[in-house]
Amino acid sequence: MKTVLLLGAGSDIARATAHEYAKRGDRVVLASRSIEDLEKTASDIEHRRGAEATAVRFDALDYESHQAFYDALDPKPDVVVVAFGYLGEQRKGQAEFDEARRIIETNYTGAVSICEIVAADFEKRGEGTIVGIASVAGDRGRQSNYLYGSSKAAFDAYLSGLRNRLFKAGAHVATVKPGFVRTKMTEGMPLPGPVTAEPERVARAVLKAEGRRKNVVYVKGVWRQIMGIVKAIPEPVFKRLGM
Repeated sequence: MKTVLLLGAGSDIARATAHEYAKRGDRVVLASRSIEDLEKTASDIEHRRGAEATAVRFDALDYESHQAFYDALDPKPDVVVVAFGYLGEQRKGQAEFDEARRIIETNYTGAVSICEIVAADFEKRGEGTIVGIASVAGDRGRQSNYLYGSSKAAFDAYLSGLRNRLFKAGAHVATVKPGFVRTKMTEGMPLPGPVTAEPERVARAVLKAEGRRKNVVYVKGVWRQIMGIVKAIPEPVFKRLGM
């Protein structure tokens, strides 16, 4: 039995992932700001899955609290899933830096802060897996969401470097790229069905990435081809497409 820490456990993807790990018989620790909601989710997991589930408070943007948060975990996790994120509003971010900063800090700075603490522990122990939820939006900057996309691109590059660092220690880092997902964050958006995943599919991809020590997983394989084409478009052409 492993202990799995889910950071940003209030998200639909994290909840689905928690249920998948619980079905496997693992202990799950749900971490997010809304402790009351987490306690309900933990109770539901214990009732439906018969697995141990606990809720703890975690704020991705309260960097000063991250070390104490991790130190207080007992037992320490074997797997850490970084599932928090903030889509934000591109146009608002262009006009108001507070919005741009929230996008950047939630998707990148907060993730780096806690991941470095986890990485130091895993490096010392010589085991453990970090799974980061990145995004296909980070594969190439587009005018429609470059604030979100650039923060996810930074997280993607960070995970790649961290993967290289921890490899020699015996720990692993996996990057999962979901593409479009039907969640609260995308509610009301016109999502194209063939390339849109449900949270449960993302959860299964997370377990696959962790269990098989995959490096980079596109939840729907078609996204690898789509983004390969997008990245291959010459810049003089691409900047005229209005994507």
